[in-house]
Amino acid sequence: MAAQKRLNREELITTALAVADAEGLDAVTIRRVAQLHDVTPMALYRHFPDKEGLLVALAGRLLSCAVIPEPDDRPWHEQMRDLLSGFLDALRPHPNAALLVFNGMVTTDSGLAITERALALMAQGGMSVERSAETASQILGSLVALAIAEPGRDLGPDPEANEDAVRAKRTTLLALSPRRYPHIVAAADALAACSDQELYFDRGIDLIVTGIRDAARAEAAAAH
Repeated sequence: MAAQKRLNREELITTALAVADAEGLDAVTIRRVAQLHDVTPMALYRHFPDKEGLLVALAGRLLSCAVIPEPDDRPWHEQMRDLLSGFLDALRPHPNAALLVFNGMVTTDSGLAITERALALMAQGGMSVERSAETASQILGSLVALAIAEPGRDLGPDPEANEDAVRAKRTTLLALSPRRYPHIVAAADALAACSDQELYFDRGIDLIVTGIRDAARAEAAAAH
């Protein structure tokens, strides 16, 4: 019988991630993944207690793809940049699932490893435990926002539909009054679509790291 098929947990997670990529997180259910593997939903409960368990597994998959560089002798903020870049690289291919990492940071081994390293680096920079924890949450929100809010990023599998959407957004912005919104009109192309993805993400990381470094300096100055 179909329900007796031997299921591989990692294959099930891969299927769930593919559904999220194509249709969004709302489409990821135990029933949907079971259908795609031609089994009954009960067959998946050997691997996941419920939908929440499946989503935690998805978060673990995303976070496990993040490269955590080995500590070295460079300044802490340079090592932080590499850590955050590796984290963002893991999120970028799966923007629809990126929100899952908010819970995954403290419920998966990979998330805990990333969190521990980030806190350790901020401690090296002189940040207190409290400020480091707060900053870690702010960093996470900023990285997820970078992954899901890239201007003009693909919203579906149809390239022509995506091009039409970008064109429509550009047209709407250009139709604004240049007297009232001169800067928006001038930036219509850049606001409608990202012209250089790598530069977009690199600058985003730079802004985050600069903010962390400035916060550490401000805390050190206040302490003296």
